[in-house]
Amino acid sequence: MVRRLTAASCCAAALCVVPSLAHAQERSIINQFGEHPRYIAELEPHAILGFGYPFDTGQNYLGLGFRATFHIADGFVHSINDSIGIGVGLDFAPGTFGYVLVPVVMQWNFWLSTHWSVFGEPGLAFTNAPLRALDPVFYAGGRFHFNEHIALTLRVGYPDITVGVSFFL
Repeated sequence: MVRRLTAASCCAAALCVVPSLAHAQERSIINQFGEHPRYIAELEPHAILGFGYPFDTGQNYLGLGFRATFHIADGFVHSINDSIGIGVGLDFAPGTFGYVLVPVVMQWNFWLSTHWSVFGEPGLAFTNAPLRALDPVFYAGGRFHFNEHIALTLRVGYPDITVGVSFFL
């Protein structure tokens, strides 16, 4: 009985302490220029949810894709923690037309804390849509960083939404 009570007390104490330790490790870094993970490239396999683009069929589609973003500089604004990258990708969704999109974007990252970053991505995309070989694209996204090398990434914009895992190399 005493062992069970001791074990239960230890478990309860751990459940109280672990979240507070995890919270203590989270710290704001937005005002610390250059205080982000050091990486050359971010590689991101992802799933795609699209909305009728690029064939204006009005039908949603699912697919897979991959994005590689190459870090080129710490950011434009020296009073905040930002960085710039150039991204290129390949998105594919099977279906009637076989959707293919090759986006080329500038990624502007804002490193908010040790676990969170957000970004904007304006650019252009090559596509296999009839009469539309080049289209504008724009995305806004966020990442939850598990550690300095792996993050869960959500990207929302035109022409689709992606969810993937980013690997910082």
